[in-house]
Amino acid sequence: MSTELEEKIKSSLVEGKLPCAVAFKIAKELKVSPREVGKAANKLAIKISNCQLGCFP
Repeated sequence: MSTELEEKIKSSLVEGKLPCAVAFKIAKELKVSPREVGKAANKLAIKISNCQLGCFP
């Protein structure tokens, strides 16, 4: 997991969680897959919120 991805996730939290739409935005900005963002969030013990597509566990 890249430090840049980790820092981007941490700086984008809303009430301790990462909103789904923001996770997709991070993936696009850093040119990684949404799954990679989800894996990084899991490693950081951060939950994805407001996910209606079921893309993130």
